[in-house]
Amino acid sequence: MKAVVQRVRNASVSVDGNTVGAIDAGLLVYLGVGKEDTEVDAAWLAAKICGLRIFEDADEKMNLSVLDTGGGVLSVSQFTLFADARKGKRPSYGDAADPAIAEALFERFKALVAGIVPVTASGVFGASMEVAYVNMGPVTILLDTKKT
Repeated sequence: MKAVVQRVRNASVSVDGNTVGAIDAGLLVYLGVGKEDTEVDAAWLAAKICGLRIFEDADEKMNLSVLDTGGGVLSVSQFTLFADARKGKRPSYGDAADPAIAEALFERFKALVAGIVPVTASGVFGASMEVAYVNMGPVTILLDTKKT
C-alpha cells in the first residue's frame, strides 16, 4: 500500500457536488492499494499513520500525533499512487490491485483507523471526487508498506 499523508487544518471530499466526508484539523490520507497488498499492510499502515508525530507541541517541535491532538483522519482511495510513468507519456496502472480487492482493503484500512482515532471520514471508493483542504506547514509524508 502507498499513502500520501498531509497535515491539514481542514479537509473535505465531495461526490457530485455533495460533501461525503469532512474533518477539521487532522490528517488527509490518499491511499493506494497494490496487487501484492494484504490486511497486514493495512494494519501496519493504519497504525503508522495514526502514530505519526507530525503535529507541533508547545515548543513548536513535531512531537504529537493525530491521537494526541484529537484530530481526525479523512481517507481517500487513490489508485493513481501506483502509476508507472517511466515509459511514454501515459501512465500505466498495472501494479494497482483489482478494484474488488482494493475496495476491500481500503474498507479494512478505514475500519482499523476508526478503531484508533475517534474522528474519521472518507471519500467514496471508485467515485470521481473533489478534495478540498488546507495543508498546514505544509507537511506531506509519503509511506509505502513495501519500503518498511
